[in-house]
Amino acid sequence: MTKVEEIMNSGEIYKVADATDPHYYEYLQMMETYNSLGYTDEGEKEKRRILKELFAEAGENCYIQAPYHAMWGGHNVHLGNNVYINFNCTFVDDAQIYIGDHTMIAPNATIIAASHPVSPSLRKEGYGCNKPVHIGKNVWIASNVTILPGVTIGDHSIIGAGSVVTKDIPPNVIAFGHPAEVHREITEEDEIFYDHGKRISEHIVLDIHG
Repeated sequence: MTKVEEIMNSGEIYKVADATDPHYYEYLQMMETYNSLGYTDEGEKEKRRILKELFAEAGENCYIQAPYHAMWGGHNVHLGNNVYINFNCTFVDDAQIYIGDHTMIAPNATIIAASHPVSPSLRKEGYGCNKPVHIGKNVWIASNVTILPGVTIGDHSIIGAGSVVTKDIPPNVIAFGHPAEVHREITEEDEIFYDHGKRISEHIVLDIHG
C-alpha cells in the first residue's frame, strides 16, 4: 500500500487535496475506455483485461455492465469470483470496497467509502475521512440501493430496492428500507418456495442440491 493509500484508508481525517496519486488520471482514462467499448468479442476481451489491471482485485468471471462510475476508476475495489454488477453502479472508492464471490448488484447502486466531517470549518478547508465497505459472498443488492461508509453486509443477504444501508447487516437476512432494517431471515423454506409461495420445480431443486 502506498503512502497515499495508507492515508486514505486510515479512517483518520485528512486533507483530500493531499491524497494525490500520479496515476489517478490513468485510472479514470481506463474507466472511460471500459465504458466506451462495444459489445463485440474483442470489446469483451478488452473489458476483462481492464478489470484485471485497473481494479484492486478482479476474480474469475467478473462482469460490470457499462457504464459504471468510480472516483478512482475502481482502483480501490476488490471483486471476488463470479461477481455481476449491472449498469450505472457508482463506487466512491476513496477507501477500499470489497465485494465477495457470486454477489449480484442491480442497476443504479451506489457504494460509498468516503465521508466528510460534520464540522463546517473542516469541510470548508477540504478535509475528509474514509471507511471501507465490505459486501459478503452471494449477496443480492437490488436496484437503487445506497451503501454508506463503514458498512458490512453479511454473506447471502438481500438488500431490497431503494434502500439506504447505514449500518451493518448480518448474514442470511432480507433487509430493506430507509434506513435499511432486517425484516426476516432467509430460511430453508426459501430453498423450496419463491415469489410469494410458488414452489420451486423438483428438477431445479435437484440441479442445485444434487
